[in-house]
Amino acid sequence: MAKITYIEHGGTEHTVEVANGLTVMEGARDNNIPGIEADCGGACACSTCHVYVHPDWVEKLPAKDDMEEDMLDFAYEPDPARSRLTCQIKVTDELDGLIVQMPEKQI
Repeated sequence: MAKITYIEHGGTEHTVEVANGLTVMEGARDNNIPGIEADCGGACACSTCHVYVHPDWVEKLPAKDDMEEDMLDFAYEPDPARSRLTCQIKVTDELDGLIVQMPEKQI
């Protein structure tokens, strides 16, 4: 179980516990966090679960694979260093304290 903080574009924070094995996207969906739409349900076939990872966490996450890199090209204002798709980040104990911020909108 990991506590993850999701920050809406306007600054509202939501800190929730997410079970190991779920994705960061599923944690947002299951806790009704606004700002992550997840239109494809986690299949890495859209970019509507795009977030900006807090700078302290960028290097702690597993590297992006090619499919995630390709889908981030369709995200709203992607940041080459901080943008991630939450459907591609599996929750583990090591992610306890993760902070992600939603973009202004998902496209």
